[in-house]
Amino acid sequence: MKVAKFGGTSLANAEQIRKVCDIVLADPDRKIIVVSAPGKRDRNDTKVTDLLIALAERYLAEGEAEAELAAVVERYREIARGLELSEEIVDVIEADLRERLKLDRSRPEMFMDALKASGEDNNAKVVARYLQSKGVAASYVNPKEAGLLVSDEHGNAQVLPESYEYLRTLREREGILIFPGFFGYSPAGELVTFSRGGSDITGSILAAAVKADLYENFTDVDSVFSANPNMVKNPQPIEKLTYREMRELSYAGFSVFHDEALIPAFRAGIPVCIKNTNNPSARGTMIVFEREPNGNPVVGIASADGFVSIYVSKYLMNREIGFGRRLLHILEDENLSYEHIPSGIDDISVILKEDRFDAEIEKRVVERIRKELAVDDVVVQRGLSMIMVVGEGMRHNVGTTARAAGALARAHVNIEMINQGSSEVSMMFGVQAVDEEKAVRAIYEEFFQSGPEKKHALEKETVTNR
Repeated sequence: MKVAKFGGTSLANAEQIRKVCDIVLADPDRKIIVVSAPGKRDRNDTKVTDLLIALAERYLAEGEAEAELAAVVERYREIARGLELSEEIVDVIEADLRERLKLDRSRPEMFMDALKASGEDNNAKVVARYLQSKGVAASYVNPKEAGLLVSDEHGNAQVLPESYEYLRTLREREGILIFPGFFGYSPAGELVTFSRGGSDITGSILAAAVKADLYENFTDVDSVFSANPNMVKNPQPIEKLTYREMRELSYAGFSVFHDEALIPAFRAGIPVCIKNTNNPSARGTMIVFEREPNGNPVVGIASADGFVSIYVSKYLMNREIGFGRRLLHILEDENLSYEHIPSGIDDISVILKEDRFDAEIEKRVVERIRKELAVDDVVVQRGLSMIMVVGEGMRHNVGTTARAAGALARAHVNIEMINQGSSEVSMMFGVQAVDEEKAVRAIYEEFFQSGPEKKHALEKETVTNR
């Protein structure tokens, strides 16, 4: 049995939905299909989820939003007509939306969740209805009726353990099951949405619950690439990577998955395949527990900006018991979580997300560090990017750090910080945000290009730096 999830761009219009259904019917093992809300039809379009957010916001503010409601209904009407479905399905969707608008507006988080989730919920009804119109035994599955129970945390729901037992019975149902992604229900019966990447989370939960042989995640790319195609021209596709590698790459900016989405599949030992709806014959990328080494210690390079570092220096810091705990306690008091903590014998740096560390918080934190820890120096540096170099092969390969650092030196990128995880599956370089793309290209050229191609890239980079 396979669980297949299709993202918003895969379901953006009638033509795309036809493609999706052709893919589903091409493999009889694809029994459970998780769908997102219709995404953007083109770069300048608005996805249905954003239309629903606008509808909810207007209704919360004014108690009326007919224009916004009409925009959502019209998107579904266009899809239904393209699929040659009757107007009846559009009437069902409009009635559903109007019922949701009657919910308690004094609880805006609950109200917003209910409206946002209607995108996935109603799209699942459309896909099921289209398959039925073709004579296929297919049915829409309501997550509440199926038993997808989650914590009562609007916008950040966590699946409850008992869900897996309830959802396991989906294996016994006949036909193809169309399941809406992104949301579940609290034990009290209230709709609650997951965080970012919510439909990916739903697919992962279902794959784990029914003990699927494979969880397929269909997107708009042929595979995961070894670097961001917006930074590196024609980066190499990745055929296989481990869960651990995917987790590191997702954290550092890979947009294929939210970094928490695969946890249920990972815990259940379900392999994942990332495939392209628009090119289903492409091999895609397999995410597995272990992979054979391919001779390259690095599988991928990712980057993310928007970081700030707090550098703290104090002579004989290493002999001062409790110093690190007291430093982190100051951050805890400001409700700040840290990303990385590289340290030496007399100094330590704490890396945070910059958007949570405004000028007012910075002032309080620096004053407390100086006063309570009696440090020699404390320096805050903003505008940093983190470059993550990832690969299981680094654990068994000597000189990987030197090669990466050498590549950055040749590209005239100053390294602000180096940190290697204890698992030795990744290493991280902190650089100025203005050097982010240059750093990614330099490391990519070191590990993924060879011979004349690498020489040409290095010569081009040297000319650019001059």
